[in-house]
Amino acid sequence: MTRKLVLAATLLGSVSIAATAAARPMTPEDVAKLESVGAMAVSPDGSRVAYTTASLPDVTEGEDNGSFRQELKIATAPNTAAAYLPADISPSGVTFSPDGSMVSFVWAKDDDKRAVWGVPVYGGAQRKLAEVADTNVRSYAWAPDGSAIYMLASAEADKQRDTQSKGGFNAVVYEEEDRLNRLFRATVGENVDGEPQEIVIPGYVSSFDIASDGRTGVVQSAPTPNVDDSYTAKRAHVIDLTSGRVTALVETPGKLGDVEISPDGAQLSMIAGVDINDPADTTLHLVDVSTGNYRALNAGAAEAAVDAEWLPDGRLAAVIHVGAQSRLRIYNADGSVAEEIDPGALILTGVEAAGNTIAVSANSPTHPTELFVWNNGAFQRWTTHNPWLSEIDFATQRTLTYTARDGQEVEGILIEPLGGAPAGGAPTIMMVHGGPEAHYSNGWLTAYSMPGQVGAGEGYAVFHPNYRGSTAYGTAFSKAHQNDYAGKEFNDIVDAKRHLVAEGIADGDRTGITGGSYGGYASAWGATALSEEYAAAVMFVGISNQISKFGTTDIPVEMFNVHSRKWPWENWMGMLEVSPIYHVDKAETPILIMHGAEDTRVAPSQSYELYRNIKVRKPDTPVRLVLYPGEGHGNRLAASRYDYNLRMMRWFDTYLKTGDRDAPLPAPRPQLAEGAKGAKASEE
Repeated sequence: MTRKLVLAATLLGSVSIAATAAARPMTPEDVAKLESVGAMAVSPDGSRVAYTTASLPDVTEGEDNGSFRQELKIATAPNTAAAYLPADISPSGVTFSPDGSMVSFVWAKDDDKRAVWGVPVYGGAQRKLAEVADTNVRSYAWAPDGSAIYMLASAEADKQRDTQSKGGFNAVVYEEEDRLNRLFRATVGENVDGEPQEIVIPGYVSSFDIASDGRTGVVQSAPTPNVDDSYTAKRAHVIDLTSGRVTALVETPGKLGDVEISPDGAQLSMIAGVDINDPADTTLHLVDVSTGNYRALNAGAAEAAVDAEWLPDGRLAAVIHVGAQSRLRIYNADGSVAEEIDPGALILTGVEAAGNTIAVSANSPTHPTELFVWNNGAFQRWTTHNPWLSEIDFATQRTLTYTARDGQEVEGILIEPLGGAPAGGAPTIMMVHGGPEAHYSNGWLTAYSMPGQVGAGEGYAVFHPNYRGSTAYGTAFSKAHQNDYAGKEFNDIVDAKRHLVAEGIADGDRTGITGGSYGGYASAWGATALSEEYAAAVMFVGISNQISKFGTTDIPVEMFNVHSRKWPWENWMGMLEVSPIYHVDKAETPILIMHGAEDTRVAPSQSYELYRNIKVRKPDTPVRLVLYPGEGHGNRLAASRYDYNLRMMRWFDTYLKTGDRDAPLPAPRPQLAEGAKGAKASEE
C-alpha cells in the first residue's frame, strides 16, 4: 500500500529561514550574484554530504568575466559545511571513495589535462589519484573495493591534424573529425598509475557506471559523437569490464536519460522515452541486467521522472514532477510503490543516497537550489546560499490553470506584480520555455533570461505557460504539438493571455512575450504572425525559418522524430508558412533579437534572417539584433548573462510598460552597475 507523507506547504520551521523585514525588489544585479548547490554526493555511511556551490564571477562588482565555478564543501548537519579545497580549484564529478575516507573529483591543474584527484575527509591536501597521459578525463567511477578508478577519457590526439594546424592548415571537416572517447582502468596507490589499462567500449560512450561485483559496467553509447545520435540512437550497453564484450543491450527505441545500477547489480533504473516519437526521457523503467529486457513503471502517467537513485536496501528513490509540483517516490525492487513524499513548496530536482541518508537538491519560489536531507518525516534544509534574499520583497507566485479554445486544460505559473495588479491590468510578460519538451515548476523562476521576480518588482506580471508539448503532464500531452508547428502550442499562449486579461491581471494592450530556443520561436511568431497580440517581444536563440533551420541545425533527425513529423521537402510551402519570416508583413511588434554567435543548435543565421526581413519589409518596426561572441545555445559567461538581463528588461520598459510601439530605440549599450568594469565608459 502506498503511504503518502504530506508536508505542510510552508515546509515547517526546519525548511524556512527567519524572516527579515522586506526592503526592496530584486534587480538584475542581484541575479548576477546568485549562488546555488551544484553537484552532491553522500558518504557510504551516510554521515556526510559533499556538494559544490556554483556561482559566476560578480561582474557587477568588477570581478573578471568568466563561466561557472564550483567550490567543494562537506556538511554533516544543517549549516555546518566546511570548504575542502583552495578557492582556485573548481572541481567536477564529486563523489566519495568506497571507504568514505576521501572525496574525489575531476580537475586540471594549471596547464595540465583534467585528471582524477582526491582530498582526505579527515584533513590533508589534495593529490592526483589517476590520469590518462596527454588527454582529459571526462568522467570516472571507483571500483567497488576502492582498488581502481575507471576513467572515460577524450579521444586520442589527431597527430596529423595537430601537425598541419601548426602550419596554418587548420580547416575543419564538419562532422567527420570527431573521435570516440576511451575507457581506462587505473590502479589506485601511493603513486599515480602511469600505464592505465584501456578497455574496449562500443561506439561513442558518454557516461558509464560500475556494478557492485566490479566486473560489470553499464555504458551509454551512441554510434557517433554527433549530437543528433545522442538524442536518437543512444542506448545502454552492459559490458564485461575484463574484455569489453557487450553482454546485454537495452534496446530502447527513443531518448535515453539517467541510468543507475541496483546495489545487487541485477537491475538498472532507466529514465527513457517510450518510443522514437516521445519528445523526452521522462518515463521510469526497470531493466534486467542479464537480458536487457525492460518494463516501464509510470508509462502514460501525467508526470515526468527527473532523477533516480537506488537506496542501500534495494529500493529506488525517484524524483517525479507532477505538473508544476514535485514528489519523491520510493519504489520497491519489484517496481511497486512503497511510499510517496510530498515536499510541499519545494521543487525537487535531484536525489542522492547512502547509508540511511537521502539528500535532495531543491528550489522554491523564494530561493534557488539548496541541499535538503530527509529527516524525521521532513526535508531539513542543510544549506543557505544567498542570505541577502531575506532583504527581497517577493511578489506572490502561484500555479494557475486555464482552458484553451478547444477545451484543453493548461497549467502555468504566475508571478503577480509586486503589490498586485492595478485596475485595468498590469503589463504582462509571457515567459515561454524552450524544447518544447520541458516544463516550468512552481519553484525558482528568476534567471538572466527570465524576468521572474525582477520583472514583478518593476510592476510586470510574468506568466510561465506549460503549453502543449510540455513534459510532466504525460506523453500524450508532450506529443500534442507534433506535426503542428505554431498551431495549438502557440494558441495556448494566446489563450493564457486572454484568461489573464479576463481575470484582471494582464493589460491586453501591454502584453509581451519572450523565450529562448523553441521559446524564441514562440517569441518570433508572436512578433509576426500574432503581432496584434503582443506589444513587445524578446527573442533568444530562436527559430525564424523552419526550412533553413533543418539545414543548419545539429539535430535534424530529432526534429523530425519529435516535432515536425515530416521532412521539409514533403511540404515546402507548409514549412514556410509556419516560419516567422513568412509573416513579417504583419510585424508591428518591437522585437529585440539576441543570439550566441557560435550557436550550433539554432544557427545565428536564424536571427539574421528575421532581422533582415523586418528591416527591409517593415522599416518602421523597431528591431535590434545583438550577438554574443563566444556564446552558443544560451549564454554561459557572467558578462553575457548580465548584459542580456539588462537589455531584456530595458526593451520591455521601453515598449511594453509604456505600450508605445513607436518609441525610439534605446541606446545600443545598456547602463552597467557602477562597480562593473566599463561602467564609466557607458556613462560617458
